[in-house]
Amino acid sequence: MHQYLFYIGDFPIRMYGLVLCTAIFLATGTAYFLAKQDGRWHEHVLDIGIYGGFAGLIGGRLWDVFFFDWDYYSEHLLEIPFVWQGGMAVQGGMLAGIAAGIAYCKLHDIDWVAFGDIVAPSLLIGQAIGRMANLLNGDAFGTPTGGNFGLLYPEGTLAYKTYGTQPLWPAEVWEGQLDVVIFALLLLFRTTNHARGQALCMYGMLYSVVRFFLEMLRGDYAEPWLLGLKSAQATSIGFFIICFGLFIYCGWLAKHMPIIPKNGASGKRQHKGKNNC
Repeated sequence: MHQYLFYIGDFPIRMYGLVLCTAIFLATGTAYFLAKQDGRWHEHVLDIGIYGGFAGLIGGRLWDVFFFDWDYYSEHLLEIPFVWQGGMAVQGGMLAGIAAGIAYCKLHDIDWVAFGDIVAPSLLIGQAIGRMANLLNGDAFGTPTGGNFGLLYPEGTLAYKTYGTQPLWPAEVWEGQLDVVIFALLLLFRTTNHARGQALCMYGMLYSVVRFFLEMLRGDYAEPWLLGLKSAQATSIGFFIICFGLFIYCGWLAKHMPIIPKNGASGKRQHKGKNNC
């Protein structure tokens, strides 16, 4: 793993930032492909990717600062922008990026729920590549394995500063791999007769399950936050419950929401799976 690609004078070009930019670029490209394939709103994907990407970076950093490590940053406020030290929370990035996307869709009269269903798998591509950045930077690392197996981080990384030469569980590597699995599962789910909004909810549910269990191996922070759970575990439970409730609601709405046809007569919505709700 290498934290620095090269130097321009004394200024380092960090692998962390380069790979994060690559993650945003490839996630946006995947979203464009999915929207183009669907035939709707692909001309807006680049703009949404730019706004959502910047919002995601800011949200991810602030979420990490305030939920994971506020005891430190409350006394080192000037270090909050120093993302290369480690500290980008996926959950905060998800919320901020999605919020920016919703705002854009509202301004351009786009059905943001249907759009979210279309591009949801692309978010996993960005997250998976983002975990590569964590590996190269030596953050989001695991706890010691207690044996002679695991990842060894070099001097200068936060992982080395925390655990030295102890082998650590590859928490960030496994999360990136499982993100690819969720990506494939979402593509398969989108081929089913699902209701509008359910693919986006499925993304939230699957990622929350993965994150909850992998947090048991994370070693970059260990203080309990709520009921003995780490902050990411507690928020994962909250996200899962909300997404599960919305998943059920979207399915119910697709079958029961009444409509008023153009001729003014009342009736039931005609539904064909994913175009409903």
